[in-house]
Amino acid sequence: MKFSQVTRRTLLALAAAPLLIGSAFAQAWPAKPLKLVVPFPPGGPTDTASRIVGQKLAERLKQPVVVENKAGASGSIAAQQLLKTPGDGYTLMMLATPTLLAPHLYKKAGYDTSKDFVPVATVYDLPIVVVVNPTLMPTVTDLQRLITHAKARPGQLNYTSSGVGSFGHLSMELLKQLGKFEMEHVPYKGGVPAITDTLGGQVPMMYADLVAALPHIQTGRLRAIAVGSPQRVGVIPNVPTIAEQGFKGFDAVSWGGLMAPPGTPKDVVQRITTEVKAILAEKEVQDKLLNAGAIANYQAPDQMAKRVTGDYTKWGQVIRDKGISFE
Repeated sequence: MKFSQVTRRTLLALAAAPLLIGSAFAQAWPAKPLKLVVPFPPGGPTDTASRIVGQKLAERLKQPVVVENKAGASGSIAAQQLLKTPGDGYTLMMLATPTLLAPHLYKKAGYDTSKDFVPVATVYDLPIVVVVNPTLMPTVTDLQRLITHAKARPGQLNYTSSGVGSFGHLSMELLKQLGKFEMEHVPYKGGVPAITDTLGGQVPMMYADLVAALPHIQTGRLRAIAVGSPQRVGVIPNVPTIAEQGFKGFDAVSWGGLMAPPGTPKDVVQRITTEVKAILAEKEVQDKLLNAGAIANYQAPDQMAKRVTGDYTKWGQVIRDKGISFE
């Protein structure tokens, strides 16, 4: 055999080696338990959704999926950890909207959500809803009446949310800007105390996570006047969207989806997203998520990437326009 032939075959073999290694890795994966990092404490909708999907994913992959709660700084601590994690296919994070937007709010967040991670699949939408205390605001039954009420009382009307920089806060600030009306934001540290004081009359209205407000809407203690999603929400079908009430194209939905560290193999991402799509198509899973206040919503990696970039840009502009910051 001539030397040139040997050299050519050797080069071809070397060129094919990475493909063979990648294929072998994909076939062998998963060979050990996976970790699913949740950037918030146990018990909330992000944590609940993560555990529901994680359990189903473990059954399909035949490997345990261990949920690890890593709370702090709107989830940016967990995101920083993910950024430093090897992209070997064994670590995922449930990205939620506060973590997506944290780099706009924390100068030292240490990551760019739109560039630094590998999108795997969206998992759920978490609708938000404008609610009023019907005792304090008996005539406010829809969004236009709220705006009229606010314009008649400049500087007098307050609203609350689960905190500075929360999605309810940002959404109301955008709505105020579009509707050309003013209300003062009274932030609380979490949705529960904010809801409690809205019920008690300390503040007359709130832009709330539906999961927190729904029981009180159902009992009539709070009146829902608008939802931020582009479509009406099945559990409160009679409540119109903001878009239906004069703000065409308004879209404010908090959501969650699986992210992987940079460098995670495409074959592994494809396997996980395929499994998640099948999981979210199960009626049992949809019902469990709905009970947690979330709506199952699968989107493929490319769709999720567009959603991340779109929300990162859109809400980043609102944050800058309003001068909102934690630092």
